[in-house]
Amino acid sequence: MTRISTEPGTTDDRPATDDSLTPSEAKPPKNALDAYFKISARGSTFGNELRGGLTTFMAMAYILLLNPILLGGADKNGVHLDHAQLTTATALAAAVTTILLGVVGNVPLAAAAGLSVSGAISAIVVPHTTWEQAFGLCVIYGLAIVLLVVSGLREKIMNGIPLPIKHAITIGIGLFIALIGLNKAGFVFQGKGPLLSLGPTGELSGWPVLIFSITLLTIFVLLVRNTRGAILIGLAFGTAIAFVVNAAAGLDDKVWGLQVPKWPGSPVDSPDFGLFGHVDLFGAFGSQGMGAISASVAVFTLVLAGFFDAMATIIGVGTEAGLADKQGRMPGLSKALFVDGAGGAIGGLSGASGQTVFVESATGVGEGARTGLASVVTGGVFTLMLFFTPLAGMVPVQVASAALVVIGSMMMSQARHIDWSDREVAIPAFLTCVLMPFTYSITAGVAAGVITYCVIKAGRGKWREPGPLMWILTGVFLVYFALTPIKDWLGVH
Repeated sequence: MTRISTEPGTTDDRPATDDSLTPSEAKPPKNALDAYFKISARGSTFGNELRGGLTTFMAMAYILLLNPILLGGADKNGVHLDHAQLTTATALAAAVTTILLGVVGNVPLAAAAGLSVSGAISAIVVPHTTWEQAFGLCVIYGLAIVLLVVSGLREKIMNGIPLPIKHAITIGIGLFIALIGLNKAGFVFQGKGPLLSLGPTGELSGWPVLIFSITLLTIFVLLVRNTRGAILIGLAFGTAIAFVVNAAAGLDDKVWGLQVPKWPGSPVDSPDFGLFGHVDLFGAFGSQGMGAISASVAVFTLVLAGFFDAMATIIGVGTEAGLADKQGRMPGLSKALFVDGAGGAIGGLSGASGQTVFVESATGVGEGARTGLASVVTGGVFTLMLFFTPLAGMVPVQVASAALVVIGSMMMSQARHIDWSDREVAIPAFLTCVLMPFTYSITAGVAAGVITYCVIKAGRGKWREPGPLMWILTGVFLVYFALTPIKDWLGVH
């Protein structure tokens, strides 16, 4: 796997630009495609980008099945959205946002309906609004993030976070996605006695978890042998085994969950764009919606989740891809942040809820993706899924989950950049790392790290050192942690 070193001393202090990140031995561009995406300049190849894009799609294809389920409830009028229309909307919004991330931002990142956003829309918004009003809130929160990007505030916040905390964010996301993978595979469960357990009863059982284990070990062996395309080969191998086992053992579809390894019959399904444009932009703020205060709190919650989840993911994946300089700054960051913010509005207009950068993008980076061409590939496959939606369910979640665990192990390597003997940075870094998986929230990990960093500096008499932006973030995150009592005080339920 080709890496651009981020070790101290191997980069200079210039601002993060594509030129400053170009290795001296980089070859001149071979063609217009190479020149636009800077494939050779970033030490990548067309094959790496293709494999990376396909791998990222395979790792996040579950969203085509899961998002329609998350948004499958009734609004305040008892209206349920059409499942086929939701599937089309999910694929459409993911395709548009991901391709824009590749073409405009030139980063190997993919976006789709954020599970935290869809969950919040389904749980706290839709019971008090119509679906059109809920999607209107998505558009508003997306536009709010775009304004933060245009003002330059979002990039300043990202660049203002201390480097040890950025490394800790990468580690925390690695632990977070590894836990997601282990849980989706059925290897780790929410225990009935202990907090977590091995399998549902303290023991592993069933074919799916065995196939996950085989896929995981296969990828690890291929990686150790420096096999090109190790993750993609492992996923294909695991899927093939799952097909054979499912057919031979006659397993019930329920044991696999959402995605069953069998031929879906007709692979073609016509897209239904019936949800597109059905948005009531300000209806949720009126008497026929949630009311002004409740709707404002909902937008604030969505902005926080969309802002900091994506920020942390971009930092983590970008660092793993070697696209960050010595200070952890990335080339073309403002463009990527703009597209990510616009993803909220794109998702709302499409009827798929807000789009956000997915941590599964790290799987493509693990296959060598370093440029936006990989995102174009991922977005292209999402576009194909508009017409071949049934095919998205052929790769079982248990197989795709193995890639998440593998990438989690890779991202742990960032721990070497943190001085664990310096408690001023070690304690905030530790809390950032562990609270992401322990709370199942990227934002909570970032918030704990930022608050602790500033408080410790102040306790040492170095209260000026964090800088104004870090103190402002501390205030925002204190509100985030105290949101429930604040809502009670405001009478918001």
